[in-house]
Amino acid sequence: MTDVPVQAPGTVLTVRKVEAYHAMTLVAPAVAERFRPGQFVALAVGGEHTSRLRRRCFAVYEVKSDYGGSVEFVFSARDAGTRWLAGRRARDSVDVIGPLGRPFPLPRDPVRCLLVAGGHGGAALFSLADALRRRDCQVHFVLGGADAAHVFGARSAKRVGDTATVITEDGSRGLRGSVGDVLPRVIEGTGAEVVYACGPVATLRSVTAIAADYGIPSQVSVEEFLQENGACGVGLCMTCVLPLIGDDGVTRMVRACADGPVLRGERVRWNDIGTIPLDALGAPRALHLSEGTAEGGEAW
Repeated sequence: MTDVPVQAPGTVLTVRKVEAYHAMTLVAPAVAERFRPGQFVALAVGGEHTSRLRRRCFAVYEVKSDYGGSVEFVFSARDAGTRWLAGRRARDSVDVIGPLGRPFPLPRDPVRCLLVAGGHGGAALFSLADALRRRDCQVHFVLGGADAAHVFGARSAKRVGDTATVITEDGSRGLRGSVGDVLPRVIEGTGAEVVYACGPVATLRSVTAIAADYGIPSQVSVEEFLQENGACGVGLCMTCVLPLIGDDGVTRMVRACADGPVLRGERVRWNDIGTIPLDALGAPRALHLSEGTAEGGEAW
């Protein structure tokens, strides 16, 4: 079955530096043949005898049939596990599980699509762009970051997109400001009918709110949420939960890895991330007792 993830050794083909990030390409044909845009992989780090039990989760940037099936992903070497990955060399072996998670839903008919990313979240959008192109959709990019080194895929976006807008907080590449500053103008200029986004929670919150103001749906990948919260990637550890409003209007705590990472942006309760809302299904309830004493005369 092509929709069932696999666990297999991946052989390192290349590890290269891309601005502030690293890109790793693994030969993993069983993962590559099952992949759909928006899904991610979970890699074991530290080697065979490591004490680091937690895997690291990364959105897939690209899959190719070359070399028997390769998978490329982009990451920031910011902790011991990711620094270990950055130090791998060609022909090294890394244990990988994938592809995991819910992919981006694709439109049935050609529509105008806006792809928005912050930081290396842009890596998750290029395989999506290819899939949208195959359906004759227009593809417009908005890519942001703290500075030029933290914007991923700016040149590629200009090459494959109908339009590409780049914005940095310090103005070192493209416009100065944040993604939210340019999004209304880009939506109006492109006539976007759906927004796809990946990046930090703050970026996704802003994108979702602006898309809702224009009455267009948003599909967001909370892949970075998996990295920040140290998720296992397979739904067991429960460290990547966030509140989501269901079709029935009831809020439930869902797992970003197993129920996402792609979610409907307008359904995520962005302001309540990091908490369990009191109205969520199964949430702890505060104990409200009337004044008085318990049976036996002891005070509550």
